[in-house]
Amino acid sequence: MSLVAEYKVGCRHLPLVDVAAAVPDAALRVDVGQPNQGGPPPFAVRAAAEFEAVERAFDESAFVSEYSVVGRTGDIRRYAVTPAFTMTEQFGDAVDDLARLKTLAANESVVDYIRVVADGWVQKRRFADRDAFDEYCAFWRENASFSLHRLATDDADATPAATTGPDLTDRQREALRTAHEMGYFEVPRGASLSEVAEELGISPPSLSERLRRGSAALVEDAIPVGHLKALTR
Repeated sequence: MSLVAEYKVGCRHLPLVDVAAAVPDAALRVDVGQPNQGGPPPFAVRAAAEFEAVERAFDESAFVSEYSVVGRTGDIRRYAVTPAFTMTEQFGDAVDDLARLKTLAANESVVDYIRVVADGWVQKRRFADRDAFDEYCAFWRENASFSLHRLATDDADATPAATTGPDLTDRQREALRTAHEMGYFEVPRGASLSEVAEELGISPPSLSERLRRGSAALVEDAIPVGHLKALTR
């Protein structure tokens, strides 16, 4: 029976982790394409904020050979990124068995999403069976770290309620949680924007932006795009 797993691989050698570390509010998501004539596969990268900082980080990243903007939608920008390294060059001595890693990369699992964070990748992946999942997580536990967030059968996951989760950065999550705990969202408010910002040690405009982007991510995750369009007609 196929399995759906949501987990985090903690490995700073994974592609674009240096970019996420440099721009933690960017909420980077990536799709990995097919290798072109034996070269490294292209990456499609989605950024939700801090575009100028993201592009500076691309320029400074050893992983990025070149990049281009391929789409703009509201607060989202999409990039095509060409890697500078093959898998072998990227990981080098960071893993014990590159051949085993390549085998895992070529298995029949299907990636639903990859979110790049400052110390690794958060992923949702569909595995053909339990053996394939066990082999995958064993490799990363031996070579880096592997934290399982959720594991379910494919049938259990195939419900309308199953989602990949909102595109919240750690800072947006912290801002929303703190604002909620301090009563900022209550009527009447239990705390002002300035009071919440002071608690977090940031400026009110910075807090306002994090709350706005975080709230937008929660709404987009909770209400499908088609439903949003219908509600606005």
